[in-house]
Formats: sequence, C-alpha cells, structure tokens
Amino acid sequence: MVDKVLELAAKRTNGAQAVFSTGESTPVSFENDKLKTIKVSQTSSISLRVVLDGKEGSSSTNDLGDLEDLVARAVESARYGSPAHSQFPPYQDAQSVRTHDPSVVSVTREEMVATGRRILDAIKSFNPELLVDVGVTKSENQVSFANSAGAAYQASGTHYSLGASVQRVRGEDVMYAWHYRSWRANALDPQAVIDAIITKLRLAERTAEIPSGYMPVLFTPDAAFVLATALTLGVSGKNVLKGDSPLAGKLGQKLFHESITLTDNGLIDFATGSSSYDGEGVPVRPTPIIQKGVLVAFLYDLDTAGEAGTQTTGNGPGCGPHNLIMEPGNTPYADLVKSMDSGLIVDSVMGFGQSNIMQGDFSVNVSLGYRVEKGEVVGRVKNVMLAGNSYEALKDVVLSSEAEWVGGDTYSPAILVPSLSVTAK
Repeated sequence: MVDKVLELAAKRTNGAQAVFSTGESTPVSFENDKLKTIKVSQTSSISLRVVLDGKEGSSSTNDLGDLEDLVARAVESARYGSPAHSQFPPYQDAQSVRTHDPSVVSVTREEMVATGRRILDAIKSFNPELLVDVGVTKSENQVSFANSAGAAYQASGTHYSLGASVQRVRGEDVMYAWHYRSWRANALDPQAVIDAIITKLRLAERTAEIPSGYMPVLFTPDAAFVLATALTLGVSGKNVLKGDSPLAGKLGQKLFHESITLTDNGLIDFATGSSSYDGEGVPVRPTPIIQKGVLVAFLYDLDTAGEAGTQTTGNGPGCGPHNLIMEPGNTPYADLVKSMDSGLIVDSVMGFGQSNIMQGDFSVNVSLGYRVEKGEVVGRVKNVMLAGNSYEALKDVVLSSEAEWVGGDTYSPAILVPSLSVTAK
C-alpha cells in the first residue's frame, strides 16, 4: 500500500513519505463494581507527507480505497505549507528492539475478564464500601513505512495494560486512588495492582491536618511528572527553536542537582515508547539529556534539526521522547520518609494542565497525599494546594534508590524536594 501511494505521489511532488498502520484493540472494563465493556475495535489508516517546491504538506485517511484523493489533499496542503528544512532520509540499518509479544495476542477475553474480576474482588474484599473501576486492555498493531529516498521498514507491536481506580465516600469526604501500568509484553502482575491500591487505602484510612507553609515534599514515581513534565517540554528542539523553552542556549550548563541523570532511550525491550525507527525512518538511539545535573542535549526531528542547523536525534516527528529514564538515587524510599520531620507525600494531583508548564511553574490541588510527622505517615490530607517551579525545585532534590515504570514509557524514582509551598485551605 505504501509503495502504491509513493508511486502516485512521485508524479506530483519532489519527495514523499507514506505510513500505513493497522491495529486491533480489546478493552475490558468494570465500572462501579460491575462488568461494563468487552469489545474489539479495529483501525486502519494511511498518512502521507510530501515536499513540493520547497514546502511541506500532509494528509491522512481511513478510506483506503481512495489513494488518489489522499495524494491530492497532501499536494494541495503543500502549496500553502511551511518551508521544508530537511530531506527524506535514505535507508539506514537500525538496532533491533523487541516490541511484539505473541502471548499478549493469545490472551483471551475470558482471561481478561477473569483478571479484571480478580483485581475487583480483592479490592472489594479489603473494603466493601469502595466503588471500584478496573481496566484490562490488549492491543496489536502493524506499521509499514517507506519514503522516496529508499528508506523502508515494517514493524509490529503489542500493548497490555492493567489499572484500577477506587472511590470512597464517607459523608462529605470523597477519596480517590488509582494505579495503572502498561507494557508491550504480557508481564504485568495483577497482584501488583491490588497491592498498590490497598497500600494507598491503608495510608489514607485516617485523615490529618497539615499546616500551610514551606516544607519537604516527596513525590512518588506516579506524581514525579509534576516536576518532570517541564523538562520534557523544555528539551524539545521545537520549543527551543521557537524560543519558548527556558533551557534554550544553556547546553553544557549545570542547571540541576548532580543526582539527576536523564536519558531518552527508545531501545528498551517492551517499553511502550520503544521502536527501531522513529516516525520519519531515522534509527532510534539512546540520547543522554542531563548528565549529573548538566544539560547535554535537546531532542530533534528532521525538520526542526534542519532549521536549527543540527542533526536529528531520531525523535520525529514532533521532538518528543521515546522512553524517559531518570536514574535512581542512593536513598531508600523508606529513609526519605523517615527524614521528614514534618512534610507531605504527593501521590496524585489535579489541575496540573492549568499551570504554566513550559516555564516550570505549577500550582495544583493534591488529589491524594499524606501528612508525615516525625518520619511517619499519619494520614491523608484534604483540601491542600502545592505550588512551585520545577526548574528551581530540581536544583535541590534527593532521589530514592527504587524506581518504577510509570505508564510504560517513563522510569522514575521518588523525588524529595526539601522545601515547597503547601497551602491548606
């Protein structure tokens, strides 16, 4: 199919890239303690990117029977498109990475229902008053890529995910807790989801008041994105080129605590962001971003790199990371908790999208958090806000020696910030 599209595009453009993808997804969901959804959805699409007279255009469709129209729309968009700053790359060898697990495909819907029911029943057995939602999803996809410069590859992938969320209502007190994990292999343990939820529930059994002021704040791996998202946006070559990133012009500078080492690595077997090639046919490779607190690289795709006068890092299109890996520290999580005389543990937040994320500023409501007194968790906090700046906070942190895969494409330790603003309403 991609060869046919390229053949049609060759008659009307100076160069082209085509991507054909198909996929099948099977989600099983339980809502409010009951089985709600078992379905299978299939998708197919083809996208085309062209260069015509020095300008780029693109088009995509789910109608695989009208490829002429796909090409015509891409050509028309190129007439008014942005200048092209790069050429389509020729074929290059790439490192192999495992992204497809046959045992994911062979999981039956009955087995998925049984897994979801096991998680649900275990959580309800711990506390029958909870309302529990559970999701179990498997998917498989195939991609065919080719461009007019001779680059071509085919890839297949699988995904498997488990997650649960709970709601507990006691009068006017409503508590939410969740745990979700995703991987490309059938290697997720339902018991780990159960244990994580029950641990959160035990810590939240009691409530505790917390004073307003500056205090130590410990972000669990699930909440570490509050600090890490600004970094992800800041190291995007696109944001650097536009001048939006506060990190622009600071390569080689020590901007963060020396314990922070951050790498984008899309060659980790079965991590959800892994692939041998990026979406532009460029081989994926590990890219160190921060080394011992020093900013050493930005992430680029072909076009942004061409405009910036540098080389792509294999992060196209869009300059986003594949898998972000933050190296853990040397202090056990339990010791980080014990080190806080009076502080806050943050497990989840609300309202993060309303912050000035690009500049690192955040002001969020703590959805699930715990008060720490004299090194012990004494209860769940309510009506608490947290504010600060990620870039400033990451200049002075302590990282836990344990780390977790969060969402399948982020590996993070817990992060202790010695002083952040906490406001109790």
